[in-house]
Formats: sequence, C-alpha cells, structure tokens
Amino acid sequence: MCSPAMAATLAALAILAASPASARPSVHTMTCAQAQALVKGQGAVVANTGPHTFERFVVDQRGCNRQQVTRPAYVRTRDNRQCLIGMRCVDAPEAIGDQR
Repeated sequence: MCSPAMAATLAALAILAASPASARPSVHTMTCAQAQALVKGQGAVVANTGPHTFERFVVDQRGCNRQQVTRPAYVRTRDNRQCLIGMRCVDAPEAIGDQR
C-alpha cells in the first residue's frame, strides 16, 4: 500500500508523462524578437527548436551548473536563420576531464 505522499508523487509523475511535447514553446515558429523575449522573460527555458528537437536556453551564467559556462545560442526562427536567442550551458573545458 502506498503512503499519501507516494500516491501524490505518482499522480504528479503520471500527469507529467501524459503532457505532450508541444507544451514547450516552439522558437522555430516565432520571430527572432519573440524568441529573444521568451528567453529574457523566463531567464531559462526549454523550447522546441524543430518538430522533433528541443534545447535549453538561458539568459546568463546563473542558469547553468557550476561546472558549465555559457556560449551564444543561435537558432532558426521564422524570420531569421541565425537568431541570437540567448545562451546555452556547456561543460567547462576544465570540468570535462576532471575525474574527482
């Protein structure tokens, strides 16, 4: 038998699993200005970049893990083939080989 907390957790997971991928905003259907405003307004956002692809974008370093750095994130939008939407988090070069 499940505890009430476990039942609530399982219910929440079931709802999340049933959520369609289309719930994410699609930057490829937005204008460049709309996509930039989305990232700036949210601070960090996971967005569809194509029909079957998605990525996480951030405003600045605060949206990344300690072992990550930011790099410019260019995406295709409805009106711009290379829109600078914000930043993406990538592993810092010194963290990649760190075996600690």
